[in-house]
Amino acid sequence: MLRQGLLRLQPRAIWVITRLTVRETARRKLLLALLVLTLVIIAVTLYGISRLSTIGGEGQKLTPLEIKTVTSQILIVVMFMWSFVLALSAVFVAAPQISGDIESGIALAILTRPISRADVVLGKWLGLSALVSAYIVGAVVVELIGIKLLTDYQPPDPLMLMVYLVGETVVLLTLALLISTRLSGMTGGVIALGAFGISWIGGIAGSIGAAFDNATITHIGTTTQLLLPTDGLWRGAVYSLEPAAVITAYRAVGRAGRAVAANPFFEPSGPPLIYGLWALAWLAVILGLTIYSFNRREI
Repeated sequence: MLRQGLLRLQPRAIWVITRLTVRETARRKLLLALLVLTLVIIAVTLYGISRLSTIGGEGQKLTPLEIKTVTSQILIVVMFMWSFVLALSAVFVAAPQISGDIESGIALAILTRPISRADVVLGKWLGLSALVSAYIVGAVVVELIGIKLLTDYQPPDPLMLMVYLVGETVVLLTLALLISTRLSGMTGGVIALGAFGISWIGGIAGSIGAAFDNATITHIGTTTQLLLPTDGLWRGAVYSLEPAAVITAYRAVGRAGRAVAANPFFEPSGPPLIYGLWALAWLAVILGLTIYSFNRREI
């Protein structure tokens, strides 16, 4: 049934659903609230960073290098908060997408036309993915430009930062869309957020296990990062923000820095290429399951 649905894909129908999804989502007050929150976060962050040069008395003020180092760590914490806000937004936008259309009767009206259920799923997924990608890129660019103007600091790899944040958000969005084919928006949102939290905690546990050579805990963390790649992608974002000097200092400390390795706001190495390929394969499989589940759902 999944194969037949994919064979009947109509690019024009997918594009129509994508446009409708973007338009309807943009009308919701959630996006307005998210935009206001983003502007507040950026303003507060930039104000706090601008005050770093005033810390300490005469002869004790931070040097330009110290300001850049502190700025890098503040930026990591801010991006973590952003990733959590993105997770909330993605879940509560995606979770009612299909279940809400079924409950309201919109799905029945749409599917009486020459539009397949696979078209609907892919159109909604593309629309939501485009929205979150545009938001992430815009917010990160504005934040980084402001920091550059204030401190002349730029993270090592801003492009990969945006790629990892987009990937993390789209992964959770895709999971919420799958759950939406079977459960109501509220229930699906809670389940998806719970999975996000478990993945994050599992990632911390894995870091602790690796730092203290505990194979069992390390395997638990690795398993959670494979089942839901959000935490692994977040750690890629952290690595793209971490200055080379901080990583070099950590490696110079060696085993004495085990506690640092367990810090969820520090990552000494980025995810390998195979993990990125796994995340892409995960997305493809979950999208396929979403189409299959929706095809099997009675309307």
